Amino acid sequence: MIKAAPRTSHPIGDAATGLAEVAEVAESVRLSVTRLARILRQQDGSDLTPSATSALAMVHHHGPLTLGELATREHVSAPTVTRIVDALQRAGLVRRTASPNDGRVVFVSVTDKGKRLVLDARRRRTQWLVEHLATLSPEDVAALQHAAPVLERLVAGATESQP
Repeated sequence: MIKAAPRTSHPIGDAATGLAEVAEVAESVRLSVTRLARILRQQDGSDLTPSATSALAMVHHHGPLTLGELATREHVSAPTVTRIVDALQRAGLVRRTASPNDGRVVFVSVTDKGKRLVLDARRRRTQWLVEHLATLSPEDVAALQHAAPVLERLVAGATESQP
């Protein structure tokens, strides 16, 4: 009777080989995700910086947020988030509101104009992806369908581990 080789705890192979293969996957994913993010940002159709676009989407999704909460979620400093929110406010995309409990605390929320911009940009990005995914083979689309939740878990784990 032939016994099957014992499975290693690492899905890619032994520790040394596995680490090298994981590093190759990491490099490939990093490069592809960075390029895809750049292409998708180009679909926005607005003059906002990537930082402002990200902050606006964050406030739209999680808001209203304090400036501190927004800075933490965006992984930027307080002065940086203040500059971003100032620009968004000047453009009429967000509003600041004092906390009813503590006048020193300011909440940022998205205006109707900001909501339209976020939703329009999201629609354009999704449309670009639909058009380009349609050119792929069914096997490639299925591979991406299986990879998407993995990437979501990766991002969620990174977000949860941030201070």
